[in-house]
Amino acid sequence: MRASGIGADGKPIKNPNQEPSEKGTRVCPSQDGATNWYSPSWSPATGLFYMQTNEKCSNYTKRTEEFTLGRSFLGGAQRVDSTPKPERLLRALDLQTGAVKWEVPEFGVANSWGGTLATATGLVFYGEDSGAFVAADAVTGKTLWALHLNANWHASPMVYQFDGKELIGIVVGATVMALGLAE
Repeated sequence: MRASGIGADGKPIKNPNQEPSEKGTRVCPSQDGATNWYSPSWSPATGLFYMQTNEKCSNYTKRTEEFTLGRSFLGGAQRVDSTPKPERLLRALDLQTGAVKWEVPEFGVANSWGGTLATATGLVFYGEDSGAFVAADAVTGKTLWALHLNANWHASPMVYQFDGKELIGIVVGATVMALGLAE
C-alpha cells in the first residue's frame, strides 16, 4: 500500500483506495516495484547513491474465502499490470538534492532483485535484468564490461578479500562465483 508521507506518530499516511478488492485494485508502484530489499550503494568519491528500481504496477485482489487451519491461505493475489510496460532501471541519485543524475534502462521484464556495489575505483557493479553481470562507470552510468550469465538475480554483489586479493562475489542460480583481476 502506498503512503503520501509520514505522520506525526511516525507511521505512514496511507493513500486512499489502495486496499485490495474482489474486482482488483491497481497500485503503482507494485509491492515489488520501485526499490525494495535489494542493496543500494553509495560512493563518497562521486557523492552518488546507486539503486536498482522496478518500475511497474500490479492489480491486487482479495478472496472472500476464510482461513482454514492447515490450508495454504494468501487472502488474495497480485498480478503484474502490463501497462505501462514493466521496466528495470539502474539509477544514480544526488543525496544532497534527491535529483536523478543518470539512469540506465535495462533489458528484461523487471523481474530481477539484485542490488548494486559501488567501488572506490569509480565502478558500479550490478546484476542486469537481462541476466548479465555488469560494471558501469560510477559518474556516467556507461557500461564498461558485461559478463552474460543468463541469471535471474536474487542477490546483490559483494566484495571481500582472500589471501590479500580483492574479489567480488555473486550468486548465480545455485552457483557462487568469485571474480577478481588476474595477477
